[in-house]
Amino acid sequence: MAKRIKSTKLDSRAARAGLKQSPKPYYQAIDRGLHLGYRKGKRGGKWVLRSYVGNADYDVQTFATADDSLDADGATVLDFWQAQTKARDLHQAKQRRAAGIKEPDGPYTVKTCMAEYLESLRDNATPSTILDAEKRINALILPELGTLECEALTAPVLQDWHRNLAKQQPRLRTRKGKEQQYRDLDMSDREIKRRRKSSANRTLTVLKAALNRTWRETDHIRSDDAWRKVKPFKNVEAARVRYLKVDEAQRLINACEPDLRDLVQGALATGARYGELCAMVAADFDPDNGSVHVRQSKSGKDRHVVLTDEGQALFGRLTAGRLGDAPIFRKSTGQRWLPSHQGRPFAAAVTRAKIDPPISFHGLRHTYASLAIMNGAPLMVVAENLGHADTRMVEKHYGHLARQYVAETIRATAPQFGMTEAGNVKPMRSG
Repeated sequence: MAKRIKSTKLDSRAARAGLKQSPKPYYQAIDRGLHLGYRKGKRGGKWVLRSYVGNADYDVQTFATADDSLDADGATVLDFWQAQTKARDLHQAKQRRAAGIKEPDGPYTVKTCMAEYLESLRDNATPSTILDAEKRINALILPELGTLECEALTAPVLQDWHRNLAKQQPRLRTRKGKEQQYRDLDMSDREIKRRRKSSANRTLTVLKAALNRTWRETDHIRSDDAWRKVKPFKNVEAARVRYLKVDEAQRLINACEPDLRDLVQGALATGARYGELCAMVAADFDPDNGSVHVRQSKSGKDRHVVLTDEGQALFGRLTAGRLGDAPIFRKSTGQRWLPSHQGRPFAAAVTRAKIDPPISFHGLRHTYASLAIMNGAPLMVVAENLGHADTRMVEKHYGHLARQYVAETIRATAPQFGMTEAGNVKPMRSG
């Protein structure tokens, strides 16, 4: 919100009453190149806007009556503070017109805010980030909030919306035009509650990001007070990581169809996401240094994943004799794996392998990280192979697995000083 400027000459009726009547306004600077003026007449004063337009020239406009004799109504009769706000609005509108920016038709609603936010994402965010934001906006934000004016949003309205999101059953994929279907889950289960609250928090993050963008970059929203007061649910983000033991992973590999088996082995050998694996081509595998190049990642940054001897043999087999732009992982039909193609065949393989509780394809990434850390890999090394900028996410999900490794490392590497027991006194050990 813009800073309110004080003026001992203009900010009260009593102060203005002491001014002499003059054809020239009394001015107070309220922003760079912008002045609020007061022109005193016989029957009261008028508020005047003076804005700098270049070449030592100013544009002057009388825009409202001062509350010298009438009470301010916020429209045609304004007090000093209301006049400041109005003057800034008029000045910014002039700047937008000068820049060729079209004014929005009608009130600035949440729907318009979300559309502009998605458009801004297309130049900077990754495809997966854009898709997630778009789905959350269309399914969870617009139905409840879309028609509301952004300026009219209040903390209670947003808090109720956020709480209700956490109480909803997860949505199921539903044919367009059909009534939305929901998954039937036990909402009294603690883990289900945690997941729903975590999902509600992610949707709240999208809403806040869009509103903050408009608040910071435009004048459609004057204050962020409403959504700044809406806090995310606490202690709901740290999920219990589900990963496979080595024997379970071997059973799963054996239970897969040949084309899916290659994909599963690639995930276990690299810790890469499904989309990253689908985008890999033969030229991404470098047999000379034993790594595979992930060019398209969730963060938008590329990385090189170091492979074990087993992983190098796998990628060597899958890329042998293929052109550089040929996909490494492809279906038995020769086609690429596309989004969601892995879902049903992977679930069937999990069932055949008798993996209980079941695991998702993304759980293979958790399996890679968990087993590597339990085998002694430093968190920073695992974070780099997974594509994280630092160890925070790895520590959050896998840090507890590293405790035994830390204890063993300290005992093996901490300095020894040849300390000996002095005297005949020895500590008594508990039973």
